[in-house]
Amino acid sequence: MWPFRRRDRRQELDDEIRTHLEMAERDAIERGQSAADARARARREFGNVPHVKEAVRAATGWPRIDRLTRDLVHAVRSLRATPVVSAAALLSLTLGIGANTAIFSIMNSLALRELPVRDPSRLVVVTDGDASRPRAWSYPVWSQIAARSTLFAASAAWSPVRFNLAPAGQAEFIDGLWVSGSFFRTLGVPAIAGRTLSDADDRHGGGTNGPAAVISFGFWQRHFDGAADVVGQSISLDGVPFTIVGITPANFFGVEVGRTFDVAVPIETERLVRGSDSVLGSSGTSFLTIIARLGSTQSIESATAALGRVRADIFQTTLGELTRVGPRLVQWYLNTPLTLVPASTGVSALRRQYERPLVIVMVVSALVLLIACVNIANLLLARATARRHELSVRLALGASRGDLVRQVFIESVVLSGAGAAAGLIVAEWVGRALVHHLSTPDAAIVLDRSIDLRVLAFTVLVAMATTVFFGTAPAIRASSVAPIDALKAQGRAAAAQTTGSGVLNWLVGLQVALSLVLVVAAGLFVRTFLSLTSRPLGFDPSRVLVVSVDMPRTITDASARVQFYEQARQAVRAVPGVADAGVAFVTPFDSRGFNPGVQMTGADAADSRLLRGNLVTPGWFSALGTPILSGRDFTDQDRQGAPRVSIVNESFARMIAGDRNPIGRTFTMYPNMPIALGPIEIVGVVGDAIAQSLREPTRPLYYIPLAQFDYVNQLGVGSMALDVRTTTSVPMTLAKPITAALLAVSPQVALTFRPLTTTVETSLTQERLLAWLAVLFGAFALLLAGLGLYGVTWYAVSRRRAEIGIRMALGATPRAIVRLVLTRVAQLVGVGVVIGIGLSLWLAPPVGALLYGLAPRDPITLVGAAVFMAVVAVFAGWIPASRAARLDPTRVLHES
Repeated sequence: MWPFRRRDRRQELDDEIRTHLEMAERDAIERGQSAADARARARREFGNVPHVKEAVRAATGWPRIDRLTRDLVHAVRSLRATPVVSAAALLSLTLGIGANTAIFSIMNSLALRELPVRDPSRLVVVTDGDASRPRAWSYPVWSQIAARSTLFAASAAWSPVRFNLAPAGQAEFIDGLWVSGSFFRTLGVPAIAGRTLSDADDRHGGGTNGPAAVISFGFWQRHFDGAADVVGQSISLDGVPFTIVGITPANFFGVEVGRTFDVAVPIETERLVRGSDSVLGSSGTSFLTIIARLGSTQSIESATAALGRVRADIFQTTLGELTRVGPRLVQWYLNTPLTLVPASTGVSALRRQYERPLVIVMVVSALVLLIACVNIANLLLARATARRHELSVRLALGASRGDLVRQVFIESVVLSGAGAAAGLIVAEWVGRALVHHLSTPDAAIVLDRSIDLRVLAFTVLVAMATTVFFGTAPAIRASSVAPIDALKAQGRAAAAQTTGSGVLNWLVGLQVALSLVLVVAAGLFVRTFLSLTSRPLGFDPSRVLVVSVDMPRTITDASARVQFYEQARQAVRAVPGVADAGVAFVTPFDSRGFNPGVQMTGADAADSRLLRGNLVTPGWFSALGTPILSGRDFTDQDRQGAPRVSIVNESFARMIAGDRNPIGRTFTMYPNMPIALGPIEIVGVVGDAIAQSLREPTRPLYYIPLAQFDYVNQLGVGSMALDVRTTTSVPMTLAKPITAALLAVSPQVALTFRPLTTTVETSLTQERLLAWLAVLFGAFALLLAGLGLYGVTWYAVSRRRAEIGIRMALGATPRAIVRLVLTRVAQLVGVGVVIGIGLSLWLAPPVGALLYGLAPRDPITLVGAAVFMAVVAVFAGWIPASRAARLDPTRVLHES
């Protein structure tokens, strides 16, 4: 604070001097003197004003401020005198700091930034003991917790949902939330217009004025153009009218980081939207996240203990239909723990998914910055050597060694400050690109990446660290000059006598080692991505259009639903350009699962632990392009009343029969339960196919005809996928005729379309992003390493001009000179490669979980990276080596 206090004192003295001068001039003019005489008299009476000001400046310490200003001006001029070196250093810093700041800003948004709500440190989430992710709970469990109002100061529940705004035809989905009436009150989020939801709104059928909804600020701007009269208007969600009662603040995105919402409606209105498919009364359907606010004197430990005391009563009361499933599931349910974890930063599936990849990318970007700093240190060391004559002249004229060190260090400060400022701009662009790559067609990622104090502090600390790292060595080198160097012609001899090449060599070796680590990482991630993209899918996604069909809510009977989907399939098959079509409960890469227990006839139940199932119609295998290896496909005769049948994949067949034919074997679904289905006969075997993830091993899979499944209503879904194989290479061109065909079946149907190839590509978002970043950072590291090798080799050649001239005069050939120079380059690269391989082996284990199809210490990748680095090194060293081979020995010896 001292510069500001001294500045105030100086301003006071200046004001006092000015006041006295004005008074003297006014008195003189009143006596009839001229203005010039008045000014002269004032100066005689009050002394020389500039002299007084200099005294003031000396008394308040401002000479030091002036000296710092002069140093800064001189630093800028000095950097401008070497524009190529300064531009290269600034560009390296900008990219390095920008990349690190961008990655940190995303990590800050995902894991560190607190929710924009009142006192977020008091928020907790109810889990089942797994602190890594919140547990979803059923509505009966939430009702029991909400009824015990003394457990917390307040509590609330929510669940994400997608609502369709379109009345029929192609759907227009928006992101919504089911929320309890206490949701906004618990979080402490007010409305900027109208009001938020209350307990009176969270009732069956809605509040006294019907179903109410609160919309987000972003949705208000996009959908209603920010209309001032939006409160009170009606909005149709899945065909049900809701009255808009309020708008949330612009910075409130909900509680799940990475997602936002457009509209929030009370949980109880789920009965209106889903009708007979409502899951509010089901104890077996978990979809709500429960959040609570602790009291002012309540700790998370005491609240957990209080929740534990009522746990048994909550689960015993909410058993419901679970008693019909079996004693094993009932016992598991009754033993479920209830614990609390802090929720000040919200919850996020994206955080769990990308936590490890972001840490890896952060380490990689830090290595890039370190390489950039090494490169800049090399450049500035070479620059300091070239400036020895200038610095020695300043020393001879009376400058202290401290002045030289300070001047060179201030130049580093100016560079890092400019790099940090430009890095913030780059970070904004890189962060926007990263979020774009994280987003998928189904889930747009929304992160608050605004620069807060944490991000700004990180950038400042990085800039300070880079200053110390690359500015120290040049500053120390500057202090090593001698005044006698000023007497040497242009400093040439001084430069030739320097012994600092060892430092440069070690820095280049370190740069090569770190660059090799990044090249190895790039190789591992690129090979992982290529392995996944080349993995056989078991089906042909090209020309396949996935149509999500939301059935009308008026169809409640199970047989009517099956009939509706069969009519939809037949209508689509009749559309010109459609080769085949089939309906499935689970389409490949779908997040939904169907895993009822299965027991083979005459076999132990343990055989089916890894099984997965699916419900499909005839024509589905043909539409997906999955080959039937033996037996038959489903037909229209496989319906209710006919013998129950199934088709299994190769893995299922090997599990139950080995090398024998599994056709004719039978199994039972839901064994040892009142709802058991069986016996089910295997009538066909299809090829193995990817179910949900390319990273998963192929699992045993069985398929059941949709028409023969007795519990379609119990699935609790209002939509299934109609997979359509087209004859055109652009399946989306058939969206309109397919829409017309399905609207003819039911004018209330809601549809969404997506090519299956898009789904496959979306499943590789993480791997594609890691490969893209690794290649980008690896290429940047290679470029810096190449520049560093080029600079050191050029510097070494310039120092050895006389030696090379003598060698050539004594008969050395140009090839021998090139070999001499490249041998030194090979030594530097060899040391760097050895160190880099050691670092790669040491850093490999944390990367293993992100790889597929290869080990983190993969020898092929290590050897390939070393060879690639050697090629770059040869290219970087060849240019100065070839120039050295073309030297004229007569001219060189004459110069020396």
